[in-house]
Amino acid sequence: MEKSSLSEQEFGFITKLISIDSTGSSPEKNDTYGDLPYGIKPFSALKFFLDTAAKDGMRTGTIDNRVGWCEIGPDGADLIGIVCHLDVVPSGDGWDTPPFKLTLKDGILYGRGIVDDKGPAAASYIAMKRLLDSGCKLSKRVRLILGTDEERTCSCVETYAAKGEIPSFSITPDAEFPVIYAEKGIMNIKISDDAPSKISATAGSAANMVPAKSTCMINGKEYKAMGKTAHASKPELGVNAIFEMIKMLNNDSADYSDSPILSFIANELVDKTSAEYTGCDITDESGSVTANPSILKCGEDGESLIIDIRCPVSYQMDSITSFIAMKAANYGLSVEVTTQMEHLYKAKDLPEISLLTDIWKENMPLYSGYKPEYLDLYTEPIAIGGGTYARHMPNTIAFGIQTPWQEDQCHQANECRALKNLETDVKVLTEAIKALAE
Repeated sequence: MEKSSLSEQEFGFITKLISIDSTGSSPEKNDTYGDLPYGIKPFSALKFFLDTAAKDGMRTGTIDNRVGWCEIGPDGADLIGIVCHLDVVPSGDGWDTPPFKLTLKDGILYGRGIVDDKGPAAASYIAMKRLLDSGCKLSKRVRLILGTDEERTCSCVETYAAKGEIPSFSITPDAEFPVIYAEKGIMNIKISDDAPSKISATAGSAANMVPAKSTCMINGKEYKAMGKTAHASKPELGVNAIFEMIKMLNNDSADYSDSPILSFIANELVDKTSAEYTGCDITDESGSVTANPSILKCGEDGESLIIDIRCPVSYQMDSITSFIAMKAANYGLSVEVTTQMEHLYKAKDLPEISLLTDIWKENMPLYSGYKPEYLDLYTEPIAIGGGTYARHMPNTIAFGIQTPWQEDQCHQANECRALKNLETDVKVLTEAIKALAE
């Protein structure tokens, strides 16, 4: 291993965690573990994590095989939380290294989940373990809460919020620095036609990812279009393969007029801005609307398109639904909201926000790519388009873990984080835990 402040045991823990393919799947019943609502893969990551924590002397627990936790600190004391998730989005295409094998190359760690969110979960655990081993006297308990279905439903942490002990304050290191005080509203809209399609087309595997590959079969001719994946909250960082396919069909003068969905995409979405095809033209302190057509299906069972939308905090999501439904009706298409999460907004002057902001400022220079002028650009609390556990767990805000001056790695092929930065993550989280729990 390249020179690192991580011990061999700590690096081995991260390596094993990344190696577990923890993408969610259908519910199943296991002879040993009982009902697994998200399938065996996410549960396997949770079991490994909690087994390790128990061996290392931490208290552990699970709720309904959906969510687990490990804890340090004096019994009965006030509770501080760190909320992470162990499930990941599908690996997708375009990787130069095996996605479920942690690869260290030229000081960079590659692997699905190293940023979102296994890396931050491991960094949180390492920080807690170091504090435990050092004999540091905390006046509060610190509980690392580990969900296993954040990428699809967040029902894992919702289960914890309903049945578990709620911390007086929590952070979730599942976004970016500095402290995040607001998150846009999120919804997925499904546009569909139940009639069998004369065209076969597919694209996308997850609503919160820009699709990187799309295929279409028209009159016996197959078309394949490639794009670039990215997180749906920042579609501008990717290239949408659905749009690339429509452009390919147009260039070939292919006739897809019998497909309501493809006609809708071509006329209402391609070369249009998110504001134009959602009807939301405002920009507030949380930013502007983003929309990402993410999952396309056309075949014998009908046609459908799922669009992931991130809405400014001051705008009503129902207005977007009505606007898209009006457009879709012109093509004989129906519209339904399949997922909706209201926006999150916290007061910027919370004392915990000030405390965490100071920790971030002190450690900014340790992250790769830092420039002195960033102190003026990236120290105030921010709003984001991504959705974190903060909107599902009371008393929670997002804090880290990506630096704002670097490319967003969430859901991308070749997801990576500099080893130096992961080491700094451990330092930042250690300081945050001590400040919140001492």
